[in-house]
Amino acid sequence: MKTLVTGSSGFIGNRLCSLLNKLGHELIEVSRSNDENSENHIACDLEKNNLDKKILYGVDTIFHLAGVAHNLYESKELEEKYVKLNINATKNLAIQASNAGVKTFVFISSVKAGKSDFKSNDKCLKNGIYGKTKRLAEQELLKIAKKTDMKVCIVRPSLVYGPKLKGNLLEMQNAIQKGWFPPLPKIPNKRSMVHVDDLILAILLVEKKGQDGEIYIITDGKSYSTTELYETFLDILKIKKPVIIRVPLLLLKLLTIIPGKLNFKIRKLLANEIYSPNKIEKLGFSAKLRFVNKNETLF
Repeated sequence: MKTLVTGSSGFIGNRLCSLLNKLGHELIEVSRSNDENSENHIACDLEKNNLDKKILYGVDTIFHLAGVAHNLYESKELEEKYVKLNINATKNLAIQASNAGVKTFVFISSVKAGKSDFKSNDKCLKNGIYGKTKRLAEQELLKIAKKTDMKVCIVRPSLVYGPKLKGNLLEMQNAIQKGWFPPLPKIPNKRSMVHVDDLILAILLVEKKGQDGEIYIITDGKSYSTTELYETFLDILKIKKPVIIRVPLLLLKLLTIIPGKLNFKIRKLLANEIYSPNKIEKLGFSAKLRFVNKNETLF
């Protein structure tokens, strides 16, 4: 089976390519990096260029992961990158793929493209341009799915964890490790997450059994409070739980009144973000790992 993966050098893409190689796929890896050692790697910045259409002939499946990662501080310049890569590049690649006879196109979107099952009144934590561009990309793909014979499936991962963390979780881990992170109170929030390896298995399941034009949310089936994540990090890092008085929850809530980056970070700590994996579970998916197993792997 001939398979193409965009965003192959990323946190998720790297693990996906690792498993596809083990499964014997004829693999084409696409990323912006020129430093990849794989002989099957193609360097292409999809924000600026389309893939050579000759590359797509004979490809059975495309897993499209390339995109601009979620950033808490969205600037005008970043908005333009979101539109170019998250929407335009996705649409262009799908059209190219359909014209080349690719059978299946799996787009790795984000839960930020939809709504959480928890209704929040915090207007400061809406999904922003990142979520909007992911949703617009999904809509463009669903239009293409209706007009062509190519099967299009969309995967929305929740917050992804694993041995090599990225983004906010990495920031939190580093701050705890260096002793900068304040001891948290019991925060009664809930957040959906998924281990990167469980996500990869879910992506392959969607490619095999997913229905054309469907969207699949991926979580590990458990919801985590920020306090639980904090205490699990302490255990994983073998750091003793602080005996000093924890930061009062009321103080954290009061700090959200102060404008600026601290305000936004605290709102994220207190936020609820819950999603249901019911649809992917109907395909037979069941996550094997939880956040306490962050450093473990499945393949």
